[in-house]
Amino acid sequence: MTEPQNGPETVIRVERLSADYGGRPILRDVSLAIRRGEILVIMGGSGSGKSTLLRCLLGLNRPTAGTVTVLGRDIYRLKEREFHGLRREMGVSFQGGALFGSMTVGENVQLPLREHTSLDEQTMRIMSRMKLEVVNLAGFEDLMPAELSGGMIKRAALARAIVMDPKLLFFDEPSAGLDPVVAAELDELILRLRAAMGMTIVVVTHELESAFKIADRITVLDQGVILMTGTVAEVRGSDNQRIRDLLGRRPRHDEVDPEEYLRRLTGVAS
Repeated sequence: MTEPQNGPETVIRVERLSADYGGRPILRDVSLAIRRGEILVIMGGSGSGKSTLLRCLLGLNRPTAGTVTVLGRDIYRLKEREFHGLRREMGVSFQGGALFGSMTVGENVQLPLREHTSLDEQTMRIMSRMKLEVVNLAGFEDLMPAELSGGMIKRAALARAIVMDPKLLFFDEPSAGLDPVVAAELDELILRLRAAMGMTIVVVTHELESAFKIADRITVLDQGVILMTGTVAEVRGSDNQRIRDLLGRRPRHDEVDPEEYLRRLTGVAS
């Protein structure tokens, strides 16, 4: 993908990326450019490769081919110390929140500060309280994660992700497991954060309503291949049958070769 010369700056560039698990292809020749200040939603059906793509963007999965350039740096060529420095610019809110149950909410939010800075305790407490206030959790810093609702856990995880004012923010299924009202509130919070902090935000989700509400652009993945990247209107208007099936929640009916299926079950080569 080529950006216009006078267009928005590209802050993440993926070029011809491929990845597999145990020899099974997951991503195939994926190329993508993410622009500064935009909200890009990556969506697709189960097994489409969207979570693997997110992990490659974060440097958690090493691809079998291709490059991932984040803020001008090829992340898979960085030395450990250089990558550690880059991670300061990246906030991540994982599916389910991933809060540590033995720590208070405030201690969870402070974790990136303890890992990446040498700030004193008082400063870290102040910064974590500020970010909890941003996500409407002021006064909850002394509670344990078990005392929070699902929506509150998501917001506490978001406070942790933004505590260092990152340039890039990544979400893995932010609305998963939430009721529609709470999910809508989280969508609004994501939009407010982008407006207030100017971050570039990448969201992996299968929730169509959420994707259409927050996205500037949507990348649609299917079986490890990008079907298209476009605005909400462009995706809605696509005549690609697989995209139409995804939007209409229609099941995929792939024909199965009985002999190939048996070979996969038995592990016998043809």
